[in-house]
Amino acid sequence: MIDGSVLIVEDEALIRMDIADQLEREGFVVFEAANATEAIAVLDAQPSVRIMFTDIDMPGSMDGLKLAAAVRDRFPPIEIIVTSGHRSVELSELPDRSIYFSKPYPHAAVIASMHQMLSRAR
Repeated sequence: MIDGSVLIVEDEALIRMDIADQLEREGFVVFEAANATEAIAVLDAQPSVRIMFTDIDMPGSMDGLKLAAAVRDRFPPIEIIVTSGHRSVELSELPDRSIYFSKPYPHAAVIASMHQMLSRAR
C-alpha cells in the first residue's frame, strides 16, 4: 500500500470508476467525489489525502480550476493534477505544484506523476 491517498473529482461516473480502479491496482487508497462540494467534504474528513486528481468541467459550485485554487489555499500540502477533455490549460492558470493532463490521459503517465509527487512530499 502506498503512503498517501488520492481524491478523484470527476462528475462522469464511468471515468471516475476507471481511474479509481487503475489507482487501486497500483496500491493507492482512493476517495471519490462527483463535484467540488463533495471534494471539500472528503478533504475535511480524510487528512490522509495527499493528491487530488480533478476534472475541470464539472457542475456545481465551482469548476476544477477554482477547486484546485481553493485546495491550494486551504490544504497547501496536497498535490494537484488537473485534467480536461474540452479545453487546454496553460501552466500559469494552475496553482503552484500542479500539473495538467488532457483527456484521454495515459493512465501510466498519471500514475507515474502521482508516485513522483508523493516522493517529493516526503
